[in-house]
Amino acid sequence: MNTKPANESDQLRLMAIATLLEASSGTKDEELIHELHVHQIELEMQNEQLRQAQEEIETSRDRFVELYEFSPVSYLTVNQNGTIESANLTASTLLGVSRKELIDRAFSNIVKDSDIDCWRSKFNRIKLLECGDEFSFDIQAKRHDGGDLCLRVNCLRVKSGFGDDIARIALTDITERKKLEEIQRISAIAFETQDGIFVTDANAVIIRVNKAFTRISGYSSEEAIGQTPHLLSSGKQDQDFYKKMWNSINAAGSWQGEIVNKHKDGSLYTEHLSVTAVKDELGVLTNYVSSFIDVTETKAAEERINELAFFDPLTLLPNRRLFIDRLSQAISISRRSGQYHAVLFLDLDNFKIINDTHGHDKGDMLLKQVALRITQCLRASDTAARMGGDEFVVLLEGLGERDLAAASFTTDIGQKLLAVLYKIYDLEGYEYQSSVSIGATLFGPESTNVNEILKQADIAMYQAKSEGRDTMRFYSPEMQRLINDRVTLEQDLKIAVDQQQFELFYQIQVDSSGRATGAEALIRWNHPRRGLLSPMEFIPQAEETGLIIPIGQWVIETACKQLQQLQQWQDSPSTQNLPISINVSAKQFAQADFAKKLCLVVEDFGIDPQLLNLELTETLLVKNIGSIAIKMSELKQLGFDFELDDFGTGYSSLQYLKKLPIARLKIDQSFVKDIIDDPSDKAIVSTIIAMAHSLEFDVIAEGVETKEHMETLLDMGCRSFQGYHFGRPVPVCEYEALLKSKVLTG
Repeated sequence: MNTKPANESDQLRLMAIATLLEASSGTKDEELIHELHVHQIELEMQNEQLRQAQEEIETSRDRFVELYEFSPVSYLTVNQNGTIESANLTASTLLGVSRKELIDRAFSNIVKDSDIDCWRSKFNRIKLLECGDEFSFDIQAKRHDGGDLCLRVNCLRVKSGFGDDIARIALTDITERKKLEEIQRISAIAFETQDGIFVTDANAVIIRVNKAFTRISGYSSEEAIGQTPHLLSSGKQDQDFYKKMWNSINAAGSWQGEIVNKHKDGSLYTEHLSVTAVKDELGVLTNYVSSFIDVTETKAAEERINELAFFDPLTLLPNRRLFIDRLSQAISISRRSGQYHAVLFLDLDNFKIINDTHGHDKGDMLLKQVALRITQCLRASDTAARMGGDEFVVLLEGLGERDLAAASFTTDIGQKLLAVLYKIYDLEGYEYQSSVSIGATLFGPESTNVNEILKQADIAMYQAKSEGRDTMRFYSPEMQRLINDRVTLEQDLKIAVDQQQFELFYQIQVDSSGRATGAEALIRWNHPRRGLLSPMEFIPQAEETGLIIPIGQWVIETACKQLQQLQQWQDSPSTQNLPISINVSAKQFAQADFAKKLCLVVEDFGIDPQLLNLELTETLLVKNIGSIAIKMSELKQLGFDFELDDFGTGYSSLQYLKKLPIARLKIDQSFVKDIIDDPSDKAIVSTIIAMAHSLEFDVIAEGVETKEHMETLLDMGCRSFQGYHFGRPVPVCEYEALLKSKVLTG
């Protein structure tokens, strides 16, 4: 680089020296020449120094320009009005606008609208600063292309060379840092969630835990950090469990599932755990992050829901739904394996009696003990379930491939159950003995379906009940036929009620002289295909289905109607005041409006209530005797009399005999039939007669078929009789003829 002398005076001096040198050459004044040369050299040296200084200045200037323009920091100068007076290239690049467009532009133009007020507030503060003071703040800015920026603004208050106050501003792009801080903030919030979180290093050593970890596990961060997750181990998971878990983590990078861990206080809790392996950008494992939630209460709730859905809440046995599911599985297994299985259907005998006499709490106690005894008789592979009420079922699985062996094993289990369930039960101080009826059926590879198998076991159980209870019966096709007959009978019975296919027969009742004292009305069914049916063939079915109520109402109305038609009896002294006895079922008498209906019928036909005797059975009287006594007393006051039918066959008790307005006891024909040859029956009949006399009850014996029967009863003090010896049940017209018979009327 060529550099001129520093100023014109130096040049003039050099020219003067050169002139003198030329002039002095003629005088040969060597000293002067020498002096001038020295000055010339000094001036040239000064000039060189000035030239070098100039070069250094220019170099420094160029370096400053380079540093300013291409600095990694964006620089601006802003005047007192907030206008940008200068900017480096970095600032121009950062803001996405040329420097020409940036200069003389208000700084507020690069601020986002949402932060304009913030900038104005900050700029007012900048203007209040003293020269040399610094001030920093963050602000949201915008690029020329619309992009968002977050800028750190560092301000220095200075004075310009022209006396105007200005601010030198350095802008730092902190957009990514802000984003990272936001991510870290969110991560910190997420880390302190309700889920327990712990982080380990690559060696599974805990390096960080959150507050939820402490809340759930009981261990503080100080206690947990430096330990391994084995700190929480309950010992409920074996080595194979953990081996599979770590295989999954190493292969897939994660694992999740339920695990039982131990709280610091020693209590166990169930947690749902998720473990994730963390690797760096090179794929090297650095950490494991585990999160978990305590699901102990949720699991308990699920188990409770499961119990409600699949288990009986009283006995804790499987319920019908679960039993059917297991039976379905057993059917499928049987088809594949060829093995026989068995189903036992158990029904407690006379269970209603304990509920009616001692309350449902005692009944529930009995059911619980029955369930316990049943399970104690079974193998671990068998299933006992409560179907509802007092009905239980048992599934015996894997009984071999031979039906006889399977039947033998089933019989053994059944007999064991009969014996165990017959033992006395202690119901909180009250001793109770109950029997059970059991129906059994086998099913094997050719088995049909769940409903058919349960139906067969149910049929067998009813057969056991019909044969005297406290017994076990296997299903057979003959039983199926009987059930089909029952279904058909029920359908026919409904039609019979609608079409009134019934007829009343009357069996005469006499005194010791053979004189008529009344009659018992006995219903018959004129079946369109089967002919005339006795009550024993359809009344039990009517009781079960509830059809006994309309049938009983028909009997009352028909008896009153025929009493009205036989009014002429009252004209003969021998037939005056002859009552008719009608049987009233337990369900019929239990109706709230029974007395009202009875009185309406009697009034409609103009019948004296004393001519209508109501026969009740003992089984009715033991159920809710209090309300029954009230209803009987009301009807007694209206003129109706009561007879206790089949006395001695039920649950005889002197207690209810004293409380109830009973007029007459009726000795059951089962005692009368063998009274001559069976001392026991004779003793029972004699006792009943004596008791009736003591209580001032009339007594009548039914089933008197021979003269010997009558004479024996007379000797015992019985004076009223009913039976084939005096007449069979006959239609009303034949009964009327009997009344006119000299034999009976004396």
